[in-house]
Amino acid sequence: MKTIRFPRRAVLLGGLAAFLSGCASKFRSYGGPEVTRVRLYKGQRLLVLDGADRVLQTYPVGLGFAPEGHKQFEGDGRTPEGTYIVDKRNPESTYHLSVGISYPNEADIAFAEAQGLSPGGDIFIHGGPRPGIDPTDVRDWTAGCIAVTDREIEDIYAMVKDGTPIHIFA
Repeated sequence: MKTIRFPRRAVLLGGLAAFLSGCASKFRSYGGPEVTRVRLYKGQRLLVLDGADRVLQTYPVGLGFAPEGHKQFEGDGRTPEGTYIVDKRNPESTYHLSVGISYPNEADIAFAEAQGLSPGGDIFIHGGPRPGIDPTDVRDWTAGCIAVTDREIEDIYAMVKDGTPIHIFA
């Protein structure tokens, strides 16, 4: 039986290509403790992922371009405050990946409608920044969403499941 020999360069380049292809996916796996709750502290610009008995991860965040106060209307640039749930995910998000928040709730809708306005919607935790925004220049650049780095949203996307409660504090 004849032994086939491969040039060392081919073996090294093939191994490197296989390694890099595993790193290229934006979809990560997570086998750790379940995330039981997400907390956002707007004033501290801090997102916290809680497990059953401890904090699992924390992330610095950017918010809407007018972050103070509860989101009331479409286009106000505020990030909501209150209790919501993670209700959807978008693997094809303009902002790398995104995890949706159930804003607006019934109270948000009723308040906006009483003013003759739309409450808005499509509030997500997502990567970024959007093209043309320098994150070292502008911290609060979204229209009301919660922004993290692309690498961080990959982790959050893998860790946080639909139905997880999210509590957003001023």
